[in-house]
Amino acid sequence: MDFTPTEAQTEARDLAARIFGDLATHERLKTAGTGSDPGLFKALCTAGLVGAVTELGLLGLVLLLEEQGRTTAQVPYAATCVYGLLAVASHGTPEQRERLLPGIEDGSVVVGGALPEQGGVRATGRRGGVRALGQDKASGQGELTGSVPVVPWLRDATHVLVADTDRHLWLAALGEGTAITPVELTAPWSAARLTLDRAPAEPLGGPGTGAYADVLATARTAFAGLQAGVCAGSLARAVAHTNTREQFGRPLATRQAVQLRAADAHMDTEAIRVSAYEAAWRRDAGLPYATHALTAAWWASEAGQRVVHTGQHLHGGAGADLDHPVHRHFLWGRQLDAYLGSGAEVLQELGELIAHGE
Repeated sequence: MDFTPTEAQTEARDLAARIFGDLATHERLKTAGTGSDPGLFKALCTAGLVGAVTELGLLGLVLLLEEQGRTTAQVPYAATCVYGLLAVASHGTPEQRERLLPGIEDGSVVVGGALPEQGGVRATGRRGGVRALGQDKASGQGELTGSVPVVPWLRDATHVLVADTDRHLWLAALGEGTAITPVELTAPWSAARLTLDRAPAEPLGGPGTGAYADVLATARTAFAGLQAGVCAGSLARAVAHTNTREQFGRPLATRQAVQLRAADAHMDTEAIRVSAYEAAWRRDAGLPYATHALTAAWWASEAGQRVVHTGQHLHGGAGADLDHPVHRHFLWGRQLDAYLGSGAEVLQELGELIAHGE
């Protein structure tokens, strides 16, 4: 294993750090409220940081998402890269890749993800078509009916990747047969409820291709990388605060209890980062990585919540202020600790995979 970034990955990470650092400021995030920042997302697309992911791989994306997490930048970057760019590039047909990837890369196509299969969405054939696996053999299209309670970044999306009850993937354009109802989450992720009523959709990856498992594992790895950045940003703020905040004539950072809490948070953050790096590296190398993605997701959940609680706690009363920057890290960390499966859920999945020798 070698997690050393390539020259291209390093340059992309440094560019992302500059863009997020310059544009995802506390004042700009306050202005965005619970919505996203379209100007920032456009800047990322213009800089080529969406399209570059196909060449940088999942490890490259994890590095870029760490930089987003450090600033809690409110853009659908992770979602559209995972559920759009990588999903289509890995499992789309040549025609789908030619048609969809340019729009995803320039930001005119934004994709949200309704995974895991949480809403009981059913796929059926088009009216007048021959039904087979929910698909019209003649047109290659299907129709989706059902609902998904929460889809992050759906309010920003033009398309949504949906998993049906049989764990087949479908890509639907928001419009005909779809309705979205805004939902507020712990973190400001422009989420919404998705309702589908015979909505036209196209399949992504056929039955037996492992598309669902791959996209879900990719998402868990990518969002673990995002959580590593959120935790690193929270800890950095806590360190800066305790080094300048004095109590009884001494900086808080000189207190042993504070040092131990910060040290534990640092080790937890590194565990999230390294497990995400390993899962991403294995995917890029074409190696099995399902158990590694679950391990990264478990660390992101269990350790992630510990770190953001520590970051808020070390700020004292200021950490409970809803307008304080560290509170935003706390909200993101708690949202990520349950996204795509809580620690207990992914641990059960991991145990089942190990028990079956997968």
